[in-house]
Amino acid sequence: MAANEKGTHLNYEDRKIIQTGIENGSTKTSIANTIGKDNSTVGKDIALHRTLKSKCALPLECKAYQHCKLGRNCTIACPRYVPFKCNRRDRSPGACNGCSNYSKCRFDKYWYDASTAEKEYRRELVDARQGVNLTTSEAKAIADVVGPLLNQGISPYSVMQSHPELGICEKTLYNYIESGILKAFGVDAFSLRRQLSRKLPKQKAVQYKKREDRSFLKGRTFKEYKEYIAEHPNAGIVQMDTVYNDVSNGPFIQTFKFKNIPFFFALYHQSKTAADMVSGADTLESILGKNLFNKYVEVLLTDRGGEFYSANDLEFRPDGTRRTRVFYCDPMQSGQKGTLENNHIELRYILPKESDLFALGLTGQKPLDLICAHLNSVPKESLHGKSHFDCLSFFAPDLFKRFMDYGLTVIPCDDILLKPALIKSFRR
Repeated sequence: MAANEKGTHLNYEDRKIIQTGIENGSTKTSIANTIGKDNSTVGKDIALHRTLKSKCALPLECKAYQHCKLGRNCTIACPRYVPFKCNRRDRSPGACNGCSNYSKCRFDKYWYDASTAEKEYRRELVDARQGVNLTTSEAKAIADVVGPLLNQGISPYSVMQSHPELGICEKTLYNYIESGILKAFGVDAFSLRRQLSRKLPKQKAVQYKKREDRSFLKGRTFKEYKEYIAEHPNAGIVQMDTVYNDVSNGPFIQTFKFKNIPFFFALYHQSKTAADMVSGADTLESILGKNLFNKYVEVLLTDRGGEFYSANDLEFRPDGTRRTRVFYCDPMQSGQKGTLENNHIELRYILPKESDLFALGLTGQKPLDLICAHLNSVPKESLHGKSHFDCLSFFAPDLFKRFMDYGLTVIPCDDILLKPALIKSFRR
């Protein structure tokens, strides 16, 4: 057993021992004893840094799938549904490395890699030590509550006792005040009833930086996207993004590119929130119907914009059934969804950058539908003179019919217009 180093951080050597222990099927307790750490430390490191190696192809992880007589269209309401549980994966050691059933298992498989875990830990450690874990608006909200009370002579302790909703302790409040973090909002050391006499180090300019929650990326990185597509080469892939000119006022366009067919579609939004993007996915599903959505939108590939962070709400319906799988491109790698980016170039012929989209006539979904109709009617050299509509009607006639029923129309070649004048009739 290693010398007891409880209270210190795990290092790369510790993580290599953890990986070896998982591969040998050791429990978290035995691994912890080997490296001289608490078993909760080992368990947390495995849970935080294991990666989804293979995704279950079923809508739900159902234990009864092998003998299912209902078509394996799993839902929580199914009378035969039994949640699958794996002691090795879900309890101890907490990952699937070295599992004898790995090649046969059809459920979610998680992998712990020491080098990956070390890199993730180092990145999180550096990020956690940069700036203040507050946004500017959060700092102002604290100051608005705390400032008047301190000016009334109330101590920080009493303030924190009466305002637990602020989510900070007395010591944190003292640190914020003495470090000048709240000074811009009228709260400084002179607001305190008693000032501490200790000399504070010279402070750098305050950086308000809320720690980013990256848990949504677990099992959804571009690397895992490629692994999923390698296992499911016929999966229906749709690339998703947003286009806008004025981030403060909009409008915002949620764009979809059916990669395999190909076909371009877009939805209009007045704001750019995660809820709006989920609503867009709901709208697309209502247009296609549940069965066609499952067939043609098996995978959604998007970037890491904050509006797409609600991965679970995009992937699952309110009743708990799965409707798609969401994956994210690597940072600053828009080329990983280059098919959609090429369509954005054409979209900009009609909606130029730095223009007022409202003034051009983009005032709702109808002008956007007209834009989609013209873009999808253009003959493409890459498609040997065929348009997106031509490909859609030939390769996916059921999908073509849905969009025609929705209201899109094929534009004759001589009537196609790819300039802002296309939507001038919608100007207010």
